[in-house]
Amino acid sequence: MTEYGTSGTHGHAHSGTNGLAIAGLVCGVIGVFFLNIILGPLAIVFGVVGRKQAPVKGGGGMATAAIALGVIDLVIFAILMVVAASSGGFSWYVGG
Repeated sequence: MTEYGTSGTHGHAHSGTNGLAIAGLVCGVIGVFFLNIILGPLAIVFGVVGRKQAPVKGGGGMATAAIALGVIDLVIFAILMVVAASSGGFSWYVGG
């Protein structure tokens, strides 16, 4: 007779990947293109916490990449602000 539901995991899929490292990496990659002033610091924070959890959960490389991408996001934002300030600042044109 076949018994159902007797796998070794008992219905719980347990991943050894560090979720905060993944979240930091995603924030860092998306932050290169959109909302870098918000997603850059988030990537750094998630990456630092992910590095602290890396000995237990793994994902140390992803956490390091998240920190690096977070710093790159902030550098891109600073460059954009310098370029905007040197070209006369921001101006909003509404209407015709």
